[in-house]
Amino acid sequence: MVGLVYDDLFLTHGETWHPENRERLHVALTHLEETGWIDRLFALEFGPASDEQVEWLHDADYLEYLRSICAHGGDTFGVDTIATETTCDAALLAAGGCIAAAQVSVGDGPHRSVCLVRPPGHHARPDTAMGFCFLNNVALAAEAAIRSGVERVAIVDFDVHHGNGTQEMFYHRRDVLYISLHEYGLFPGTGNLDEVGVEEGAGFNINIPLLPGAGDGHYRTAFATVVVPALDEYQPQLVLVSAGYDIHHSDRIAHMNCSVRAFHDMTADLVSAAERHSGGRIVVVLEGGYSLDWLPAGLENSLRALAGEPSLDIEDECPPVHEDQLARVREGLERVTEAHRERLGLGRKLDF
Repeated sequence: MVGLVYDDLFLTHGETWHPENRERLHVALTHLEETGWIDRLFALEFGPASDEQVEWLHDADYLEYLRSICAHGGDTFGVDTIATETTCDAALLAAGGCIAAAQVSVGDGPHRSVCLVRPPGHHARPDTAMGFCFLNNVALAAEAAIRSGVERVAIVDFDVHHGNGTQEMFYHRRDVLYISLHEYGLFPGTGNLDEVGVEEGAGFNINIPLLPGAGDGHYRTAFATVVVPALDEYQPQLVLVSAGYDIHHSDRIAHMNCSVRAFHDMTADLVSAAERHSGGRIVVVLEGGYSLDWLPAGLENSLRALAGEPSLDIEDECPPVHEDQLARVREGLERVTEAHRERLGLGRKLDF
């Protein structure tokens, strides 16, 4: 059984012209209804995150400010992160849904869930909104699990952008392992190899920056040589996934070259790791993904992996990438692997 976190309130936040708009969830839900998936999912009960829960990781003054500006019609955080009248309510409910999914997963409810929430969360920092994000949904879910008695939580983030907010919140801690695969040099400019954590968290922050043009094979190699060995070493009791579907080749906000098959492969690897170490406990949280034509298929492939089903049999040919660019991507991935080799005991030859 796969649980579902969703509410129509998530459709009310934001501006229709913005890339992170309500149509993303609309097309995803329509696809799930048309394919019958919606009837196979178990709707979880949840409510908005309380102030106390938000303040586990976010500053009280920031929450008060966000609530105030939404009550007065909204405002902007930089040029791309726009709060509207309903943003605070939607963000609190999204965070509450992800918290509930984590608590249910480590309790007696469905061990596998998907959270179709917006606004997304992994850029949200303790004291401010950033990068379309207002409250850090996946980080608050991890914190909820820790406070429920879980000793080790892993967050794997395959959004094309580095989850700087999530990294910041757990950079000094070892009870949450954060692993991010992201496009090198893209917003927000963080996520370098040498960002490995500090104090008790030293070594528990793993960044895998990939060069533009990386495709399915590069992500498979990164999972086989870094992500899965790290999870096997850490043995998390809950796996959380910041699932960004913007690594698809059609997504115009980034420059990766993956097919929808990649989302099944990555999710299936994470499900397998969860089966080995956490009794199958895994929660997938929606982050980015801005191609309305392909987001629904990518999401379905993650659901198929959660349900133990094969990938969609769908024609999705990636555009050709020049051989020189592919060589640079491979060389970059080899450097990433080498950087993590000593701690993880990696020795396998890269094989595409």
